[in-house]
Amino acid sequence: MSSAIETQTLRKTTLNALHRRLGAKMVDFGGWDMPVEYPTSGGLMKEHLAVRTGVGMFDVSHMGDILIRGPEALAATQWVSMNDASKLQENQAHYSALLYPEGTFVDDVIVHKLGQNDYLLVINAGTREKDYGWVKKNVSRFHCHATDVGDYYTQIAIQGPKAEVTLQKLTNVDLSQIKNYWFRHGTVCGLPNTMIARTGYTAEDGFEIYVPSDVATSERVWSDVTETGKEFGIVPCGLGARNTLRLEGRMALYGHEISDSINVWEAGLDRFCKIDKGDFIGRAALERAKAEGLKRTLVGLEAVERGIPRDGYKVLDSSGNEIGYVSSGSYAPFLKKNIALAYVPPSHAAIGHEVLVEIRGQNVKCEVVPTPFYKRTRKA
Repeated sequence: MSSAIETQTLRKTTLNALHRRLGAKMVDFGGWDMPVEYPTSGGLMKEHLAVRTGVGMFDVSHMGDILIRGPEALAATQWVSMNDASKLQENQAHYSALLYPEGTFVDDVIVHKLGQNDYLLVINAGTREKDYGWVKKNVSRFHCHATDVGDYYTQIAIQGPKAEVTLQKLTNVDLSQIKNYWFRHGTVCGLPNTMIARTGYTAEDGFEIYVPSDVATSERVWSDVTETGKEFGIVPCGLGARNTLRLEGRMALYGHEISDSINVWEAGLDRFCKIDKGDFIGRAALERAKAEGLKRTLVGLEAVERGIPRDGYKVLDSSGNEIGYVSSGSYAPFLKKNIALAYVPPSHAAIGHEVLVEIRGQNVKCEVVPTPFYKRTRKA
């Protein structure tokens, strides 16, 4: 099959043609034709640093959106997700996950409480159909319905310390009043009732806006944000920078830190799993797993010697015995270090403990370090 035919089979966001006009390097990501970087704007390194020091903009329209609506929407959301949605106030969101009965991950999600009987679950791109099928099947016992509304929106993420001042020029909503993981509806770029969420996947401050998914509107909003952010050095950002930014912040990626073979405790996501809230899918298995104790745990690694520990590389003990693997690894552009997240036995997880990572046939010394590797400076 030719590459041209393969590209035609990929799904495209409404901003696809714009990315190509901007000279983006496009890749297949979860069945979507997405920009990995924009060489004409300086590439991954410049994009990463722009988000850490100024502002960057991402097309995240490939992400899925599931609306759970009805009199028992809360009960349904509680059953299919591990965090406690009953604690959410209207216009508030939280990080959560959909779990299998084994306590492993269907996917991680952000749950938004739109109203008393309305919850919006934002899910990952590569698992959209699977997630929707899982949610729809498992909420069928409740008086509510689940709808895939992902194609209704173009979702644009504006991230970085200058994100607020950039977006503020384009909206009538006082962005300073939106706390982290809260959202509001207001006019953005002349579009009424636009959802503005203070969320993101970069370990930086920022917003995600949801605008109608027609090409003309989507491109106009992208252009408006670009023009407004020029004074702060705004650049378009691709999946490459998104990955290195989230890695510095120790944010999980499906198929890497979380999967259908990794449970919540192993992934270190305990604080988001409210085991005492009542029954939910995976709860019984997680209680058993907690009683049995961890056999592996996720740690942060920093290379002490030359070499980049990359996804899938073997982790060895000091004697050269294989004890785990790197789930995600890269050079960290802002920190200027080679870092990784890795699964190792708890006996090798102490801060300061040294392990080896096999890199191209060489055993490279790495040290277990605290995570997240990067923490943004919070406003007073």
